Amino acid sequence: MATRHVSFSLVRIALVLAGLATGLLGYSAIAAAQNGARQIVIKMANMSYGRIPTDLKVGDTITWVNGDSVPHSVTARDKSFDLRLQPKQSAKLTLSKAGTIQIICIYHPTMRGALKVAAR
Repeated sequence: MATRHVSFSLVRIALVLAGLATGLLGYSAIAAAQNGARQIVIKMANMSYGRIPTDLKVGDTITWVNGDSVPHSVTARDKSFDLRLQPKQSAKLTLSKAGTIQIICIYHPTMRGALKVAAR
């Protein structure tokens, strides 16, 4: 009986820590299908894109979540994509090419970042 209780407690602790890490880092990555592509969530908050993973690969899908009370965009400087999100909205972007993509929020030009995407 004590072993079962300890195992359950460890699972609960692991889930709580995973949730905290996601909230603190501003993104979460979930392993996906056979090709190794991942589903990644990046939360925009406090007028920032949050932490962008450094190990992005072609085929990964990013879900951008606007956690602020104002609109934001995720706009590629090379004009390859332009996602516009109202407060509390989300949008998905599947990475289709390798390279570094500079991004900016068209509403808040100080919000900038880069997606460094490696080939799979």
